[in-house]
Amino acid sequence: MTKDWVRWHRDYETPGSSLARRLTVVQDYLGRALGEGPLISLCAGDGRDVLPELARRRSVRAVLVELDPELSRRARTTAAELGLTGVDVRTADAGDATNYRDAAPAQVVMACGVFGNISETDVRRTVAALPSLLEPGGIVIWTRGRGDSGADPSDAVRGLFAENGFEEMAFARPADARFRVGMHRLVTEPGPPVAGRLFAFRAPQPPPGRGGRVAR
Repeated sequence: MTKDWVRWHRDYETPGSSLARRLTVVQDYLGRALGEGPLISLCAGDGRDVLPELARRRSVRAVLVELDPELSRRARTTAAELGLTGVDVRTADAGDATNYRDAAPAQVVMACGVFGNISETDVRRTVAALPSLLEPGGIVIWTRGRGDSGADPSDAVRGLFAENGFEEMAFARPADARFRVGMHRLVTEPGPPVAGRLFAFRAPQPPPGRGGRVAR
């Protein structure tokens, strides 16, 4: 079973939806984080979180990695319409670092829509690998869904960033929404280059007794 990510993206168009609100926070964080350095976006979707900000900073190089061919096509089209010649949209698996290793080191890495769809082991592996994708002082912007019961899983992600040489710059946890957004800066030396498999998306599992979407 695979998830229809094109359909999932439609919720961005609903004013006041959790996704629309999350997008506003992500874009605000990116505007604060991005300077003139390169950017890597993992599981970039149609690029709507990063392309508007890149359009204000046309000299910034960026690599957007998205496996879904329709979403990556949309991102490529939007980048062309905005005249972003430094944006490289790759239809590829962001779970395999080989597909973007050449774009490192980046000033900003976007990991939005990733941690809620992979195993805890893969979350640990991915966070531990992020320093190798960054320049000194580089920044990661990430998201995580709230979950349906028990501890908030975003707290575990925040702990992993602390364990791997990052300091928290900002964290959004609205009480009336399911999304969490974090921004962390690397305060240790970047790690050695990594390549190969970091994560794989799990098959979507709706909560017991419910339909609905899995938070990305």
